[in-house]
Amino acid sequence: MMTPARLPPLRLFSVFEAVHRTGSLQRAAAEMNVSQPAISQAIKALETHIGAQLLDRSTRPPSLTEAGRLLHRAVTEGLGRLGDAIAQIQALQRVAPGSVTVACSVGTATYWLMPRLIGFYADHPSLSVNVKTTAQGAPALTPGVDLAIRYGLGDWADGLVIKLFEESVVPVGHPTLARRIADEGLELADMPLLHVHAGEDNWLSWGEYLKNARLTAPASSGLRFTNYVQATQAALAGLGVMLGWSSNTADLLANGSLVALPFPRLQPREAFYMVISVERDHHTAVRQLADWLRAPA
Repeated sequence: MMTPARLPPLRLFSVFEAVHRTGSLQRAAAEMNVSQPAISQAIKALETHIGAQLLDRSTRPPSLTEAGRLLHRAVTEGLGRLGDAIAQIQALQRVAPGSVTVACSVGTATYWLMPRLIGFYADHPSLSVNVKTTAQGAPALTPGVDLAIRYGLGDWADGLVIKLFEESVVPVGHPTLARRIADEGLELADMPLLHVHAGEDNWLSWGEYLKNARLTAPASSGLRFTNYVQATQAALAGLGVMLGWSSNTADLLANGSLVALPFPRLQPREAFYMVISVERDHHTAVRQLADWLRAPA
């Protein structure tokens, strides 16, 4: 393997990449604001250093030789990784000492995290929490994200994983719907169901719930939504029965906006976890928020 000291200057790789991407020495020269002979000399210097011809100059425009194709794949990957590293470094530089960025699904942010931040701000008035929402339940620790709240089995290796709470699921609906069920002796098969399709396999679906609870599926296909917030708004409007996850509906059940319906409660294998970025787990603000989220509500 060639050591860093024996590698050609980085600018030669940049010239080589530009020549292939633009399709000509002339266009590469214009892009890099140098003369065409300078581009040609740089390619020859790179070929001399490597000991192989990289461009087939008998074609118009010049095409890559087999050696050129091998080097181009490596250069593209290497420059891409350098770009990613620079983006991460820049994101870290933008992070203020007294701020924390949390990534979580839009449902978790709306119904679980935001209500708890009210108390956090009361105890930590000098800190600020930026919330980045995603449609899915296991958001990535992308550059600039300090902490992710995820739903799953906790088997992630990209950060410090800490369990927050177990989940449970029970059908919920508007109080008027609950009264109808009680007064008329209705079953789930008589109710319109509210489905959420978030593109993930680990969220309990109505089909799985009905199978595990040994209940009959309704004849109607019900209403379908792409995220939990939409389905919750439909449930609050009395449009049907929703699978109520305790993380998202606990406050709505406590204030009476929704009611747990008289059907079985199930507990999935998955739970909620927070995953702390290894680059930020020693920062005071991140630790203070993590400790707050771990504490009982």
